[in-house]
Amino acid sequence: MKAPNLYVASYNTHKGMSFFGGRMILHEMRDRLHALHPDIVFLQEVQGHHARRHKRFANWPATSAEEFLAGQLWSDFAYGKNAVYEHGHHGNAILSRYPILKWENEDISDHAFEQRGLLHCQLDVPGLEQPLHAICIHLALTEGSRLRQIAQIIQRIRATVPAEAPLIMAGDFNDWRGSACGHLESALALREVFGQMHGRPARSFPAALPLFALDRIYVRGFKVNTATVLHGSAWRRLSDHAVLTTHLSPS
Repeated sequence: MKAPNLYVASYNTHKGMSFFGGRMILHEMRDRLHALHPDIVFLQEVQGHHARRHKRFANWPATSAEEFLAGQLWSDFAYGKNAVYEHGHHGNAILSRYPILKWENEDISDHAFEQRGLLHCQLDVPGLEQPLHAICIHLALTEGSRLRQIAQIIQRIRATVPAEAPLIMAGDFNDWRGSACGHLESALALREVFGQMHGRPARSFPAALPLFALDRIYVRGFKVNTATVLHGSAWRRLSDHAVLTTHLSPS
């Protein structure tokens, strides 16, 4: 069986709240993500639970945010709880139309004031000789912390992902200075999809008028066919980040 082409999206959901935090936008966000119909979605700042917002908003989902966003479209999903507080928690999630064989969430927090995680899933994609490794991350706000987290990510991938296995890593790198790209590309032979297609990472923040390149999609073992940023009037009422998408074919 020939391995399928993959349509991939990455999105910081801003905990299901609008840019300025006044509206709950999970329903509209789900509709827009479903309309895109990607095969795999990498989500950051997913609000796994929030007791106060559940009481405040009558239409706050009864299920967890990752299950609500998956709906009937993505049969498998995984959630990595990173930031935990008195009234709830949030983290990263991966939604997949392909079975998730196994998953693990690793704490990559650099200090106690900024809780971050790495969600690592193995997907059973028909036609691929090995499981597809899908890694969703959200890095720290300061450059020093990000570089230490990048070193931890490199160490994990070298230890857990075979060199010939297909790999997609996506998320909010907060890497507006571009210091992360070189380390990942040289150490792991990863390629950033927008760099491949357009010569530089995509500007993705703020969604209304993207000025900063914070988000990334890295791949290994795939040919990049398209790389697109979704922003403007259709998306700016939702998260503060734009959506990144890419079409990939196995190489």
